[in-house]
Amino acid sequence: QAQLVESGGGLVQAGGSLRLSCAASGGRDFSRSTVGWFRQAPGKEREFVAALNWITTSTYYGDPVKGRFTISRENAKSTVYLQMNSLKPEDTAVYYCARYVAGSYYSARSFGSWGQGTQVTVSS
Repeated sequence: QAQLVESGGGLVQAGGSLRLSCAASGGRDFSRSTVGWFRQAPGKEREFVAALNWITTSTYYGDPVKGRFTISRENAKSTVYLQMNSLKPEDTAVYYCARYVAGSYYSARSFGSWGQGTQVTVSS
């Protein structure tokens, strides 16, 4: 069964960096897909972080992470990365990747095939 698997989360001090990975498995790669990263902090709604169109390589970012986070891909590994720099305590959340279905890139309702998530904790 096709699924997405996130990894790379952890505990980091404010100002530090982490790189998250989202790998496709189960016989379905990311070709002809748009892949998105979202995050969800306790008590808050799932928030758009970034998206990448696999065909055009166009990228999209949420306002809170612009200039600090970078989404990229590695074709051979069918993996999407989220490089997170200059991390802040407010970046603390569970980060999910998902495959775009239809609608606005900025809405979690537009995505499916969610991974299990990876925890990112930024200490002050």
